[in-house]
Amino acid sequence: MKHFLGTWLLIGVCSLAYSQEAKKDSIQNTPTDTLISKSGKRVVDIDTYSQRFNPRKAMLYAAVLPGLGQVYNKKYWKLPLVYGGFYALITVVDFYSKAGNKARNDLFDLLDGKVNAQSRSLLFDLTETQLRTIIDQAQRQRDYFLIFTGFLYLLQMVDAHVDAHLKEFDLNPKLKVRIEPHMENSYYTGTSTGIAIKLRF
Repeated sequence: MKHFLGTWLLIGVCSLAYSQEAKKDSIQNTPTDTLISKSGKRVVDIDTYSQRFNPRKAMLYAAVLPGLGQVYNKKYWKLPLVYGGFYALITVVDFYSKAGNKARNDLFDLLDGKVNAQSRSLLFDLTETQLRTIIDQAQRQRDYFLIFTGFLYLLQMVDAHVDAHLKEFDLNPKLKVRIEPHMENSYYTGTSTGIAIKLRF
């Protein structure tokens, strides 16, 4: 009886020891490579889009003909702004130039004694000093607006150059700008209202 119990006890211990051994998994679990490049996808270099718009070329076009740099950058909506600004400034320059020439001719007629009744009524009985003042003011205003015209010429060149540089940046299509009223309560300033500009990425 003791031998029988001993045999069963030995078999039980051996089976427990055998069950503690780790069984090998027949399915091998290999880690996947996360850096595998999928074939068939088109790879586009970052410089491909930006190279289509050369900032130097855009500024050169704008220098040769105002507005041509904006056309090169495909910003056609800026053309009316450029030519509208030039038209307004040149019109003002022409107005002051004609006013100065008219006052100068009237001054010469006054000094030569050639002022007749009709021209005298148009001059509103202006004196020599008043005519000289009108000439000086007209020349000054004409020069100011000529300078403004030069600034506009340089501004449209800079705009074409900067706009071509900004073509390098690819904006997120989900980027949204929202303007909404804003109210803020502060311990120091109390309640204040205003307008908030919110960017959503």
